[in-house]
This record gives sequence, C-alpha cells and structure tokens, in this order.
Amino acid sequence: MTKRDPIAPGAVIGILGGGQLGRMTALAAAELGYRSHIFCPEKDSPGSQVAWATTCAGYDDHGALERFAASVDVVTFEFENIPHASVRLLADIVPVRPDWNALRVAQNRVVEKEFLNGIGIATAPWRAVDDVAALALGLEALGRPAVLKTTRMGYDGKGQVMIGAGMAADEAWRRMGADSGILEGFINFACEISVIVARGLDGQARAYVPVENRHANHILAETLAPARIDPAVARAAEGLAFKIAQTLDLVGLLAIEMFVTQDGQVLANEVAPRPHNSGHWTIDACATSQFEQFVRAICGLPLGSPERHSDAVMENLLGDQVERWSAILAEPDAKLHLYGKHEALSGRKMGHVTRLYPKSGRF
Repeated sequence: MTKRDPIAPGAVIGILGGGQLGRMTALAAAELGYRSHIFCPEKDSPGSQVAWATTCAGYDDHGALERFAASVDVVTFEFENIPHASVRLLADIVPVRPDWNALRVAQNRVVEKEFLNGIGIATAPWRAVDDVAALALGLEALGRPAVLKTTRMGYDGKGQVMIGAGMAADEAWRRMGADSGILEGFINFACEISVIVARGLDGQARAYVPVENRHANHILAETLAPARIDPAVARAAEGLAFKIAQTLDLVGLLAIEMFVTQDGQVLANEVAPRPHNSGHWTIDACATSQFEQFVRAICGLPLGSPERHSDAVMENLLGDQVERWSAILAEPDAKLHLYGKHEALSGRKMGHVTRLYPKSGRF
C-alpha cells in the first residue's frame, strides 16, 4: 500500500489527544468500521472512554510514540499543541494527516498571520511583540483598544488580554504571561463566523455552510447554522476556506474563524486543522457530520455530502450548565451530547445541545 491508497474499514486510526473532539471522531470512525487508538497523557479521557485502545503517555515520550505508530494505520490529532519532534517521529513511521505543515501554521499565531497575509488573505492588523518595549511600539502603531495574545497555546480566551485606554503596556505583558506575543488591532465586527472545509487525498474539497458564532467570556457559547449574512459574504468566506486548504495541501478537516466587518469584508482570524467546536451542529443537521467527513478525508475515502437537512442552533454546556441535562432531554427536538468529563469546572466544555429548525426558517 502506498501513502496515497485509501485506508479501508477495519484499520486503526491513531488520534493524538483524548478530549471531546477525539471522542466524537472515534464514535464516527466506529460507525464506518474503523477502530480508534487514543494517545494522551490523561487517564479515563473522554476519547479513551469510547476508543478501541488507549496509550497514556506524554507527547514527548518517543518510545511510547513509536509503539503507538506501529499499532495504527494513520495518525491524526484533535488539537494543535503537540511537539514538533513528536509529529516528525510519527510521520517517519505512519501517515500523519493533516501533515506537519498544517500543524506548524496553526501552532503559532505569528506564523499563521504571515501565512494568511502571504497568500493574499486579509486579517486584522497585527504586530509580533517579544517584550514590553515592542508592545508599546505596537500599541502606538495599532492604537487602542487592541488584543494581546500568546503566540502559542491559549484557547477560550486563555493567554489573551484586551488592552484599553487605561492599561499600561507592562501590565498587559504581565497578564499575558508568556515570553512572546502577537498584538492585534481591535475589529469592530458585525459578526464572527467560521467555515469548515474537508479536503481528501485526491484534492477534492467540500465545505459546510458558514455559521455564526457567539461568545461569552471568550468561550464559544452558541453557533447558528447558517450564519445570518449576505450570500455574497458567505461565498467569499467559503472561497477563503478553499484557498487556505488548497495552499496547505491539506488532507483532513480545516476550520477557519473569521470576522465580518460592518461593510461586509471578511477577515481571517484563526485556522484549526481538525474538527471544530463550531461544527458540532453537523452531527444532527447534516447528511455527513464533520467527524465522519474527517474520518473519510484522512482515510482517503470519498467525501460525503456536507448539505444540511435542517437549520440548527448549537449551545455549549459550560461548567455546571451540564446539570440541565434532564430538562434538555425532555425537549422533544433537542439533541444532547455529553462528553464524559467528571468535573464541571467553570467554563469547561461538558457537552452541547443542538436544536433543529426547518431549513431556511431562520430559527
């Protein structure tokens, strides 16, 4: 078998990461006849609860990684913060999809912005900042308010600081808590949207309809599918997604978060080469969920239809909101998904609920 041959059902998919994205990928893989092997440091992770096998080891444990690679037919990942050397080691043994380049771009916000701007895709204005002095100069150039983010790690608002008129540069740097950052000019956007595109081994690509994302305390709270935007804006957003996936020669799934400005311009914000929180609605509202599409893509199978049969609103259940599970189950049209996490910490994604509506009924 060559690296471009399809991987048939019955094979084993290795998944780096044991969170809810790994869990839902493993569930979708099982429906297509694949087994999943989770690799993560945590015991009894959401992914391992539904997987065929689990390796509990650190992402820098090369011996464990080599044994893991020998036991699977393809490797993928459910999050980006994996050491470079570990991915390179795996790729020498077994196909890794998406490949290292997609991971490299998504791991570092400065590299990400350079990549996007380099292929002609607009973003918010930005500056790389490596110390307080550089941050002060960046604030002079971009103005206030502005957003300071760590270049690596950070999600759901972690490692991000909104810098208003009254905050000193050294205070913002201290709050960010990292050795390097990126300063982004504040965008007074009309809405935040995202597009998820799948691309197979044969280069064929299919996109889900753009969706609108609403956040609370920097954490995704609700996704509306489809986004309430002009059709021309939707086409522009989809075009950006296809361009990024093709330029990366991506095999797998790519989510692109974007801002829609008050005058209808689309600005790319972040890319994620994996299933995405804003695509959870596809499980219940589409012919092919993002997770099934992900499995199809990395295994070299024909992509499924991303068309939706219903409009949908997906709500994240954060922290103790999961205690509403009984009331949600009593709703006749609500679809509840719980992730098997044991402790409902504040802001932690414990599950989600999707509510379906007639297509084009606008909720």
